[in-house]
Amino acid sequence: MSRTARTVVIEKHGGPEVLQLVERPVGDPGPGEVRIAHKACGLNFIDVYQRTGLYPLDLPAALGLEAAGVIEAVGDGVEHLKPGDRAAYASGPSGAYSEARVMPAAQVCPLPDGISFDEGAAMMLKGLTVQYLFARTTPLRAGDTVLFHAAAGGVGLIACQWARSEGITLIGTAGSDEKCQLALDHGAAHCINYQTEDFPARVRDLTDGKGVDVVMDSIGKDTFQGSLGVLKPLGMMISFGNATGPVPPFSLAELAQKGSLKITRPTLFTHIADHQTCQDMAQQLFGKVTAGDIKIRIDQRFPLDQVAQAHQALEARKTTGSTILEL
Repeated sequence: MSRTARTVVIEKHGGPEVLQLVERPVGDPGPGEVRIAHKACGLNFIDVYQRTGLYPLDLPAALGLEAAGVIEAVGDGVEHLKPGDRAAYASGPSGAYSEARVMPAAQVCPLPDGISFDEGAAMMLKGLTVQYLFARTTPLRAGDTVLFHAAAGGVGLIACQWARSEGITLIGTAGSDEKCQLALDHGAAHCINYQTEDFPARVRDLTDGKGVDVVMDSIGKDTFQGSLGVLKPLGMMISFGNATGPVPPFSLAELAQKGSLKITRPTLFTHIADHQTCQDMAQQLFGKVTAGDIKIRIDQRFPLDQVAQAHQALEARKTTGSTILEL
């Protein structure tokens, strides 16, 4: 089947102005691959990191790691999907900002009928991230306390609801009173406006000086030291993003001095590398959505040809919830 698809590519790393919308050929799937026609694409901070070169790509490169649509064709060896199936994914290689593509099938997941394509595109990367944070990184149980930065973002609003569904106390941070209210409305027990409050002092106050069991920090440079300072002895620091820049070098001795702390720097793509693990993670996420424990909030929609404006809004922290590119 010979066809082309509008696809967002970059020929050099840089600002939103390097994003180009071009027609590219889409071929047939080979062994272990599928061709998927997208209905909606997700927007994530990792896309910005790849565009700017913080996470360098071999250039020229297509961007995007998340989308939902309909399977058009499957290659040899693909057994969990067939033509006509609804599907969604958050996986590499990049190239999801497109009308259609051929890609490896292993991490593409059948999408339940009760979840729309828009929701599928908005939830996969963020929702699977929350799944591994709460279910696969360190033991968490009802009654534990978690500090979650950027609690009103796309990942954060899912995390607030996930924590509530598991009986975990989530203390969020956000950059305005409005964003704090959004986090509270979605299940955060408390939310700290870091523009007007000192978040470490407020966390200590909220926990009677004990600190939290786990910090989940996608902000990076600006919050790292404060986050270490609010952990209980033996607490776990999960640094899973760098929205304000990479965490600067620090001495491992600090972890001992602050109470034998643990630290990890995970990525989603390690967790979903195994086909069956990825499918199982998606099933748990889909189950929470179809049961009503988690509602996917899409607050921004941009046509594919306005992808540069979408990136600008994300980088300027003008977004809440999830953002999708419409096709």
